[in-house]
Amino acid sequence: MAALHLLLLSLLCVLLVYQCHGACVEVDSDTEAVAGKGFKLGCISCKRRSEVSGTATVEWYFRAKGDADFVHIYSYNEYGPIIEHEQFLDRLDWNGTKRSNDIQDASIYLLNVTFNDTGTYRCFFNRILFFDNYENISLVSKVIHLSVVAKATRGTASIVSEIMMYVSIIGLQLWLLIEMIYCYRKIAAAGEEALREAANAEYLAIASESKDNCAGVQVGE
Repeated sequence: MAALHLLLLSLLCVLLVYQCHGACVEVDSDTEAVAGKGFKLGCISCKRRSEVSGTATVEWYFRAKGDADFVHIYSYNEYGPIIEHEQFLDRLDWNGTKRSNDIQDASIYLLNVTFNDTGTYRCFFNRILFFDNYENISLVSKVIHLSVVAKATRGTASIVSEIMMYVSIIGLQLWLLIEMIYCYRKIAAAGEEALREAANAEYLAIASESKDNCAGVQVGE
């Protein structure tokens, strides 16, 4: 029984480490691109309950500076990516979640940025979460206001986003360390309990054997 307890605690620790490494962190996209270079349009929507399975499809829309309406520029689903607008043909690459329909990172990479790419981008997550008795459908959207410049500058938003990313990473590492210490203490306590149980069993066995020997001596006399 003690060995089973140790095994279960060990598996729990492994699971916690796995979940921490696979944790999702929502980081805002940069908003300034340099003409002639590539740029990542970041869009991340983390599930609030990571243990619940789900699927998601993604739609990207763009509204050029001065325009009134959005146009559909990109789709991503179980069949793969589709560039929906001629302005972005051969210039958009998927940079998000790979090898899974449970999409949490819907980022795309824009190649050879031009000044005509200045404007507002919106990405939509069409997500389905699968519970035991029902399915939950939700729509999550993110907005990016992109400006295109001739030479790179670093704005306050970019600095703050980077700081928040590092703070989130450090926080996750500290959480993992605390969980590992907790698991270690549990395993150590279970190990000590197992040793005590083994010692008690051995003591009882010796005591029983001594009692039997004494009884045999008395009968012989």
